[in-house]
Amino acid sequence: MSKEAPAVAVKTHEFTTRSDADTIEVGRKLAHLLKPPQLLLLRGELGTGKTTLVKGIAQALDAAEPDEVTSPTFTLIHEYDGSRDGKPVKLFHLDVYRLEGERQLDTLGLDDLLTPDALVLVEWGDKFASIRKRATGQIAITTEGGDARKITVTVKE
Repeated sequence: MSKEAPAVAVKTHEFTTRSDADTIEVGRKLAHLLKPPQLLLLRGELGTGKTTLVKGIAQALDAAEPDEVTSPTFTLIHEYDGSRDGKPVKLFHLDVYRLEGERQLDTLGLDDLLTPDALVLVEWGDKFASIRKRATGQIAITTEGGDARKITVTVKE
């Protein structure tokens, strides 16, 4: 007898923004929708607003003010301590664009970051099969012309 894998429920949320302030506001909303532990791929071309979205998430978790959140392009990982509903939440923002292989990725200790209280957001994570396999969802940001952005959040329940 073959056993079927249990069906995984997937929730999708869509938002349209027209400015950086709108994108930060969507990030604030997402902070309340995302329940740790989560590892999400943060997808979008350069300049689409991935870090701007993280600014809103960090602010809503009382982890950092928007101007304190910067792209981890050269540091690879930024860690923020916040809270949600009175419980501690760790927010990890990674940018793995500059990494060239799984061996380099292993040095980041991704498994150590995936604690029960963690939200792990990985820019360019779709480059690596190991991250795609562990991901519990994704946030995709696409340009819609001018400053308009479409943000699509897909999370496994």
